Amino acid sequence: MYSVILCGGSGTRLWPLSRKSFPKQFLSLYSDKSLLQETFLRMQKIMPDSQIYFVTNKKNYFNVFDQIEEIFPEVRQEQIITEPMALNTAPAIALTMKYLTEKEGVLKNEPVIFLPADHNINKIDVFVKLIQTAMHKVADNIGTIGITPTAPETGYGYIKKGKMNNGRFQVLQFKEKPNKKTAEEYIATGQYVWNSGMYIFNERTFAEELQKYAPEIYTEYAKSFEQLDQNFKNLPAVSIDYAISEKSDKVIVFEGDFGWSDIGSFDSMAEIMQEKNLNQKNHVFIDSKNVFAHSATNKLIATSDVEDLIIIENDDCILVQKKGKSENVKKIVEYLKTNNYKEVDHNIMGYRPWGKYRVLVDDENHKVKKLIVYPGATLSLQSHKRRSEHWVVVKGLARVINGELDIELHENESTYIPATHKHRLSNPGKTNLEIIEVQTGDYFEEDDIIRYDDVYNRLEK
Repeated sequence: MYSVILCGGSGTRLWPLSRKSFPKQFLSLYSDKSLLQETFLRMQKIMPDSQIYFVTNKKNYFNVFDQIEEIFPEVRQEQIITEPMALNTAPAIALTMKYLTEKEGVLKNEPVIFLPADHNINKIDVFVKLIQTAMHKVADNIGTIGITPTAPETGYGYIKKGKMNNGRFQVLQFKEKPNKKTAEEYIATGQYVWNSGMYIFNERTFAEELQKYAPEIYTEYAKSFEQLDQNFKNLPAVSIDYAISEKSDKVIVFEGDFGWSDIGSFDSMAEIMQEKNLNQKNHVFIDSKNVFAHSATNKLIATSDVEDLIIIENDDCILVQKKGKSENVKKIVEYLKTNNYKEVDHNIMGYRPWGKYRVLVDDENHKVKKLIVYPGATLSLQSHKRRSEHWVVVKGLARVINGELDIELHENESTYIPATHKHRLSNPGKTNLEIIEVQTGDYFEEDDIIRYDDVYNRLEK
């Protein structure tokens, strides 16, 4: 058996914590592990590490690799499949299934589970047992995991169950997210479960159902992996639900109750943190009721004489909204996109294949960053037209190419890099390298980078 963790989503429902440049699945919300890492650790309890794969986009490839390598140093780069572009789950699954069978030698009758990277699961033992059962019983069906509903939720899709056979239900119908009245009716019948978005099937069944119900995808899928990858942009942007599961008569559902949430809003995040009894110490509530506050940087948040609020702080942004209305964050994101606010996609933390940086000062004629470079990592050989840089080592050992110079810098040592000079920074040490970078000039954006050599294949083509 194999698993594929889907980790290419943009996660805008948790803005400002989640951004396009660093989506929800990479956040550590409830522990020192990210949601992606927690998903991987759950799947470790079901199958060997080497049989767990990931599919993501090009921008997040190294976010996935770095986070998984942190907890599983033996991870192979080949375990991460990269989509040429984001086209929803059906094309992503087709590309991944072709890769597994053609490049990794997965047999066509082996069950594969596809599951999101950004869900919360409280009862891990119950989850593990249900998935193990489902993987063994799915046979030549399209299996899905249904969650026993605990409330008339309007933020989830629903699945109508049919006859039960051998511990699983035939699926009669998929239902879109309902209004409150309809959700209450679903719950009252006892015939419905929440759609978790997890699917289990083997390649043979997937190909057969794809040919029947999504021939435009199957036409490309029937070709080689290289051809499918090359023609990926021509595929329709549809979900696996719409492409296959809503039409197929082979869909079965395994029902479970394992404390599941897709963390689709700050209201659900507040509920989870309350269940886990997680409260940040740096929050002060005076004469305030029903207030949820979360600071990504552990800043002090104090309220007085307010109620029914959600307050979210993340470096460069603060969100304040009425509790129970957190789905309306999408209106804020739409406004920011329409009016070209950079905060919709980026924040003052930047994540790169070599490490990460935090913007400390961003002014008209200078910018200051703190760079953290991982052991053995190397930035690209590059130059800038409109800015100079001054690097100061505050921790670790740096190897620096600065024009004709090739030097080592220790703590409290520095170098000045004039505009147009080719330069490169590497960490030859065994611990993180920390650098304070002071940029001066008249333009500081990332597009003022000319790359000449890059170990992470980021050269302009």
